[in-house]
Amino acid sequence: MTDYAWLWPVLWGFVKSLILLGCVLISTAVLIYGERKVWGAVHLRRGPNVVGPWGVLQPFADFAKFILKEPIFPAGANKVVFILAPLVGVVLAMMAWAVIPVNEGWVVADINVGILYIFAVSSLGVYSIIMAGWASNSKYPFLSALRAAAQMVSYEVSIG
Repeated sequence: MTDYAWLWPVLWGFVKSLILLGCVLISTAVLIYGERKVWGAVHLRRGPNVVGPWGVLQPFADFAKFILKEPIFPAGANKVVFILAPLVGVVLAMMAWAVIPVNEGWVVADINVGILYIFAVSSLGVYSIIMAGWASNSKYPFLSALRAAAQMVSYEVSIG
């Protein structure tokens, strides 16, 4: 009989990754709900109150609306890179979350150079911006992407 002892750490890492992803998504929904409530108070209106009790399900309704929207591609755009650019950004953000410990023993990737890893992965986010600007096959989005990339790189200088 074959020994599958190597499989359990892999599965446990996958389960921890899914739990971390779920926690990040739920906390994002809660923060968006709070932001809408604050902006509702600033604008002297009630805020989100349509979907669910007290508007609690509004971020999830917005997510469903976002998923069901029709994709719009600019004329002459490189569709593969145009779709791949935001995915690269999301994957890089999730990779940065992988080394942040949530609790004792609850870290997806326990490495000794965690802060250096976070700096390295966060600096790679520039590539998703450049990919998005270049994929549209137009000079103005590409110039905007170069400007955004220059801003991101200049902010990284202050990190050290």
